[in-house]
Amino acid sequence: MSSTLVLGILEQGLVYGIMALGVYLTFRVLNFPDLTVDGSFTLGGAIAAAMIVAGHRPAVATLVAVLGGLAAGAATGLLHTRLRVSGLLAGILTMTALYSVNLRVMGRSNVPLLRRETLITQVESLWASPWTTLLFLLVAGLAVKLLLDWFLQTEYGLAIQATGDNPAMIRSLGVDTDQAVLVGLALSNGLVALSGALVAQYQGFADVGMGIGMIVAGLASVILGQALVRVRGVFFGTLAALVGSILYRAAAGLALRMGLAPGDLKLITALVVVAALAVPRTLEWAGQLRRQARPRSERGGEYA
Repeated sequence: MSSTLVLGILEQGLVYGIMALGVYLTFRVLNFPDLTVDGSFTLGGAIAAAMIVAGHRPAVATLVAVLGGLAAGAATGLLHTRLRVSGLLAGILTMTALYSVNLRVMGRSNVPLLRRETLITQVESLWASPWTTLLFLLVAGLAVKLLLDWFLQTEYGLAIQATGDNPAMIRSLGVDTDQAVLVGLALSNGLVALSGALVAQYQGFADVGMGIGMIVAGLASVILGQALVRVRGVFFGTLAALVGSILYRAAAGLALRMGLAPGDLKLITALVVVAALAVPRTLEWAGQLRRQARPRSERGGEYA
């Protein structure tokens, strides 16, 4: 495997890892099936690309993209908490609406960023090295991870965790679980939009279809990471999401090198998720069989 390929896998794993952190927040912490991700990821890329092309600074464009993601997550949260729409349907409705919003933001289906100043080109101009982009994305990914770790350990963050674990109990203690869900969804999609904005600047364009399948990719990253990293709290949970994102991108890169068509990646993603879900179940089942078989063998040894 060439060093260029390894660098590309690490860079993509880190930039998409921020999206995986957002998915981790909703699916693992809040226990909420949020499908807004496909739309908010594209929204982040669309806002960042449109503002950069309009002449705004990349940092400002990225910040506004995060605010757009926060608004998208809040819309899903309001549908669920105020109108009592089911979580799954609320995410689908917001995701569907965001397709039209993203087209409006970009003005067309694709916005190229070639020969435009982005965060990536700004960093590369400071230090001309093959490792520059990787170091920048590593710092960005770790910074987001540590900030999320810190937030989830605050009083409000603990309330969000408790809402996902046992909403009835935390509600009996006087915590507004609807507000906790709303804030959690907004923060999650803000992270997803940040990832979309960075991906658009990393790959040099934003496309209206760039978010298709992101929710499955995020879930695959979280599940893969937790299959390899023993999760003992928030710190290791977020670390597993980042590690899983890198592993997922590595699997996708290897699949392409083996000659599979890019269109097969969605199938591979689904198979990876199924395998990651099946392995723990299979190991648990095998362990139960061993525990059931051990007493019989011991009794057989006693009577021999």
